[in-house]
Amino acid sequence: MTTLHITQQKQQVFTKMVLDAWASKLSQFDKLLSELSDEQLLKEVAPGRNRGIYLLGHLTALADSVFPLLGYEKLAPHLLEPFVHLPDQKNGDLPPVSELRQEWTKVKTALAEKMAAIPADEWFQKHTSISAEDFEYEPHRNKLNVVLSRVGHVDYHLGQLQFLKTK
Repeated sequence: MTTLHITQQKQQVFTKMVLDAWASKLSQFDKLLSELSDEQLLKEVAPGRNRGIYLLGHLTALADSVFPLLGYEKLAPHLLEPFVHLPDQKNGDLPPVSELRQEWTKVKTALAEKMAAIPADEWFQKHTSISAEDFEYEPHRNKLNVVLSRVGHVDYHLGQLQFLKTK
């Protein structure tokens, strides 16, 4: 297989583009979160759909799941089961919205600090859930692509949460 060579300058540009997109999406999410009351977050985004509280926990758990892919320990592993493995309708006992807001702030702040410390060239290295052999054939499965995929995921749920503003 041909090795893809990206100059250091291009690595820095690509990394900045993705991390800026991540920061921008989180900023949009934070803005919306600050506009929504705890009561609004307890409502479904649409009839028969997830509640805002579930989406807040879900996005927090998925942001937390980035840590191990980058080589760090999770901060909120207790959120994985109720907000990723179980659907909203199967959850009976969720933490209060205020607690989830705090968890979100803790996870996103720590993740931003970790991400800021990663040099541009390291973003193009494999993440922890791919083997060295597979990475040889799929170099796009790198740390930077993990963040890029999460940008789209946050954007998707951000669109759903917008519906709570009218409730």
